[in-house]
Amino acid sequence: MSAVSDLATASLLDEPHHDGSDAFLLERPVDLGDEAVVRLRVPRDAGASSVCLRYVENGEPRGVEAVVDEENGTEVWWRATFPVSNPSVRYRWLTGNESGYAWLNGTGPVAHDPPDADDFVLSLDPGGPDWHLGSVMYEIFPDRFAASGHAPQPPDWAVPRRWDELPTGRGPDTPHEWFGGDLAGIEEHLDHIERLGASALYLTPIFPAGSTHRYDATSFAEVDPLLGGDRALTSLTDAAHARGLRVVGDLTLNHCGHDHPWFRLAQEDPDSPEHRFFIFDAQLPHGYETWFGVHSLPKLDWRSPELERRMLDVVRHWVSKPFSLDGWRIDVANMVGRWRDVDLNHAVQRKARAALAEAEPGSVLVAEHGHDYRHDLGGGGWHGAMNYAGFLHPVWSWLRGDDLPAELRHSFWGIPAGLRRIGGAKAVTSMRAFRAGLPWPSVLHSWPLLDSHDTPRFRTVTGSRERQVVGIGLQMTSPGVPMVFAGDELGLEGDWGEDARRTMPWDRPESWDTVLLEEYRRLIALRRSSDALARGGIRFAAAGEDAIAYLRESPSERLLCLASRASHPPITLPLDTLACSSLEPLYGGEAVCAGGCATLPSDGPAFHVWRLT
Repeated sequence: MSAVSDLATASLLDEPHHDGSDAFLLERPVDLGDEAVVRLRVPRDAGASSVCLRYVENGEPRGVEAVVDEENGTEVWWRATFPVSNPSVRYRWLTGNESGYAWLNGTGPVAHDPPDADDFVLSLDPGGPDWHLGSVMYEIFPDRFAASGHAPQPPDWAVPRRWDELPTGRGPDTPHEWFGGDLAGIEEHLDHIERLGASALYLTPIFPAGSTHRYDATSFAEVDPLLGGDRALTSLTDAAHARGLRVVGDLTLNHCGHDHPWFRLAQEDPDSPEHRFFIFDAQLPHGYETWFGVHSLPKLDWRSPELERRMLDVVRHWVSKPFSLDGWRIDVANMVGRWRDVDLNHAVQRKARAALAEAEPGSVLVAEHGHDYRHDLGGGGWHGAMNYAGFLHPVWSWLRGDDLPAELRHSFWGIPAGLRRIGGAKAVTSMRAFRAGLPWPSVLHSWPLLDSHDTPRFRTVTGSRERQVVGIGLQMTSPGVPMVFAGDELGLEGDWGEDARRTMPWDRPESWDTVLLEEYRRLIALRRSSDALARGGIRFAAAGEDAIAYLRESPSERLLCLASRASHPPITLPLDTLACSSLEPLYGGEAVCAGGCATLPSDGPAFHVWRLT
């Protein structure tokens, strides 16, 4: 299929729909034994004469008949009630008529008997803090964002660079290139972040280390003096909070640096408590387990009760006064507590979450995860995950340019296969697959991202401002908390992760892509002004090679979004199926409403948003 018109575009709206969002959950259980009341939207043309719901209770599948809750000329809403006897309950719908039966799970309609992994999930875990849902996150790599000019002399390991130089990107000096950015520099540029519209800062690590990426921490007890020390962090969080901005830190629970005193003691004294903080094995290449074989990153062993106590103290310490971080992004969270036949990951999640709640109940806990994160987001642990697999990858594959960086032509995320080009229908299928099997709060508290300090810049992947804006539109209107890597809004480029860690060109405003910056501001403002975008469900209306249309719906607001990577045949949707009389443009162009139908613009690359009225 090469065009949206080939897809019978109303067919996606003709499917039964449920996603677990507030519009479909009439009564949310609070305690074990409470009942949940959920609803299913079924188009009248689908002809469902019966609906039942299958749920799993104490490991055993059970069924309950649904009843008609309300109906109109175009659709029927069915209602089902079931007990919640476990902290998380999986469920799916079965619709039937004289032609047969079909299941509906998180991936959409399924004609065969599916496994439970993609079912909807109702969790008693209410999810992360409310402030997080309304946020747009702004990632800052401190060494490259802004320099106040007050940094001390760099240590011996540092390789000083001028601010306007490009990072070497690959070579022995790469982790040691020091440009001199610090926390005071960030504080001096909070105006820029406010004008952009972002509402929360995510800082990559700020602890002392032997590199400028600082994932090889030599202490968790202080802020790196190169960044200004503890006093600079307190000043930054105070200044940010005074403006209504949140600040999230970056913590590695999987490893530390080989110069950390814990590791030095562990090597020197096999009888020390610290020796049990790490995994020593003479059969290993370095004699101890590391992160990906990197000798400077020894892996922490969470089987040690003393390590657990100290690391949970770290979790609490920095969200408490006077530092008052608003939560943590957890580095390589998928690897924490996992080694060979040991898997303590879920236990560590729950304990870190409990420690946060004890110190500051309004804190957020988000996991770095590069592939299928669903197994690790069942409730009670990480509030959400960085959504590389279910958002970045399909969006890159759909909007990629012709001239990809060499790295992406040959591999992607460790797989020796280049970034392929796919159509919109495949991108939608991938996005739905990675939302399936998750509690809806976990979807809302995850971060849909277009790039980060570990990837090429999205501008480089797309090769054009126009396709970049389409991606930004998708990011700001998809479920989850959008995360913008500092510099994206100015049009910064980068062929791979370290190359993308370029300095902000504060003294070269002529190099800024000001047109792009304005589009970022408009789309971020839209995201932050909309209840449907912060909390609503998502329902796809059409998906073809070059265009994707979808609805974001909450009980108080309904929006229609259209993303197109190229010009395409017009998409026409019946107004009665949309349950509206007109489309109010919020971003992009007008839709033509005539003859009972809405005809959407066919230009591209372009992005549009309308409010259904």
